[in-house]
Amino acid sequence: MMWGDKRYLSLNYELRKTFGTKVIKLSLDGGFTCPNRDGTIGNRGCIFCGEEGSGEFTSSRKLSIKDQIESQKRFLSKKWSEGKYISFFQNFTNTYSTVKDLNKKYSEAISQNGVVGLAIATRPDCLSEEVLKLLEEFNKKTFLWVELGLQTIHGETAKFIRRGYELDCYEKAIIELNKRNIKVVTHLIFGLPNETNKDMLDSVKYISNTNTWGVKFHNLYIQEGTDLYNYYIKNPFHILSIDEYISLVVDSIELLPQNMVVHRLTGDGKKELLVEPRWTLNKLKVLSSIDKELKQRNTYQGIYY
Repeated sequence: MMWGDKRYLSLNYELRKTFGTKVIKLSLDGGFTCPNRDGTIGNRGCIFCGEEGSGEFTSSRKLSIKDQIESQKRFLSKKWSEGKYISFFQNFTNTYSTVKDLNKKYSEAISQNGVVGLAIATRPDCLSEEVLKLLEEFNKKTFLWVELGLQTIHGETAKFIRRGYELDCYEKAIIELNKRNIKVVTHLIFGLPNETNKDMLDSVKYISNTNTWGVKFHNLYIQEGTDLYNYYIKNPFHILSIDEYISLVVDSIELLPQNMVVHRLTGDGKKELLVEPRWTLNKLKVLSSIDKELKQRNTYQGIYY
């Protein structure tokens, strides 16, 4: 089973099929914070989260949305000379504001030249009825997806990483978004302390049955300036090797339904802040090794779904 030259359904393949051309994501900073940082449910954020949220590669929040988009287009034009664009609100919680503010920022993001879609990273506990209604309106105007950082299905790990919500909150969010035909992308992290391979694959099996449209697999990485870094210095734990990670990702791909879009297979932290694992800096090697392992096993997405 092949999707173009891949043994899994990649986002690149899916977007090319939908839009007939390369589609490039533009990472934006909407100037939002997070209930896990502003004191609503916590003050320090998730344990692995740095001062920039998860948006280490976004433009400066001091720029307008329009200027951020122009700046990202220029930056990415070195890599891709042409294509269409998805405006991606990436760092912190991008539904955590007034509906008026969200509407203004989302509208500006989709009205720029060449933009064909909108991606919004948020938390399942930041989807009020009003916000869901707004998302439903944008879903009619543009190609929309909403990203939810689940990371793990296991309660003990969720407490350790200070996720700040229970699994049933994610389940409710998926149901509400699906009800409105809004595409959902779920994030999982591999390599969280004390999780076994079985634990991680149980998270994959779980999301395979939640009707999520897409998935992002991240390896846990430790960056300076995070609480996870401080914890790791005092309590060193096992960091997945590149071979362990590749094997785990291929096991996971085999468990996904064939219509689930694979948005990401590896995470990449900021080079100057990254402590472990250093192998993540060679993203091309990780991706080509995953392709190689799939080929060696003669396997593909969904074979064991």
